[in-house]
Amino acid sequence: MIHSDYRAPLWFRNGHVHTIYPTLFRKVDSVVYQRQRLETPDQDFLDLDWSIIGSDSLAIISHGLEGNSHRAYVKGMVRTLNQEGIDALAWNYRGCSGEPNRRFRLYHNGAIDDLHTVVDYAASSYKNIFLIGFSMGGNMTLLYLGKQAQTVPGAVKGSVTFSVPCDLTASSIALERTANTLYMKRFLKMLHEKVKAKQIQFPQHIDDHHYDKLKTFRDFDGRYTAPIHGFESAEDYWEKCSCRPWLKQIKVPSLIVNSLDDPFLEGGCYPVKECAGNPNTTLEITRDGGHVGFVALNQCGRYWSEERAVTFIRHRQFSL
Repeated sequence: MIHSDYRAPLWFRNGHVHTIYPTLFRKVDSVVYQRQRLETPDQDFLDLDWSIIGSDSLAIISHGLEGNSHRAYVKGMVRTLNQEGIDALAWNYRGCSGEPNRRFRLYHNGAIDDLHTVVDYAASSYKNIFLIGFSMGGNMTLLYLGKQAQTVPGAVKGSVTFSVPCDLTASSIALERTANTLYMKRFLKMLHEKVKAKQIQFPQHIDDHHYDKLKTFRDFDGRYTAPIHGFESAEDYWEKCSCRPWLKQIKVPSLIVNSLDDPFLEGGCYPVKECAGNPNTTLEITRDGGHVGFVALNQCGRYWSEERAVTFIRHRQFSL
């Protein structure tokens, strides 16, 4: 574990302010994507958004819960990567690209088969691939690298993840707290749209009756995520899809950056022991940062997380 030297600007030294501000006020308009639809082995599709400048290195970016490739934190990372001579691929989870997917399936923390499909596809075209994940995308990235360590393409040279709920049970408990009611309501409202879209496609399998009674991820995952994807309960889903138990299996250099003031994280989301037991994993704990925040005020408009990711990638490139 390393303690970070990141210090938030004065007005952002509050976890809630730091979490909310970028979502509401950050704009990144300079990124232009080329979209590609990739067919999956189960006859569904994933929409990939590319920002290519002609590099032999590629960063694949996995977004957070109810995010997509157009979120400011994704586009900010894409812009910085391109400025530093690195191609970027921001992929959208099933149902997150603006169009419902074909199969009776939702995206979730354990959907590492989809991440592998994307990585395996890109590996044939790039010498070096780096994985970058935010929040849920960070957990998915690390779960993939640990659980499927033997099948990760050799082109993958490292990963950087931010605000990672390494222990989904601990993170879900944190989000049940009264102070986080605003976030919970927002997530449930957005997830309701996914449920309603699936209800139109598969009315015999899913419905949103009494959806308003759902108040927590325990409620949502117990009613939808777990049974749809073959888990016994919300708790079973959280246990089996948390990256924390798999960190010791990771074989490529991986940096995990979590902030102490992140309102979404607690307890096992700071896997000090697990990272200490694997020389390939480094846990960097910042004092400030909120959840997917890491604001920096500068003329180039880059956030600290973007600079940190580039520094990590540059170090890996020089060491190869």
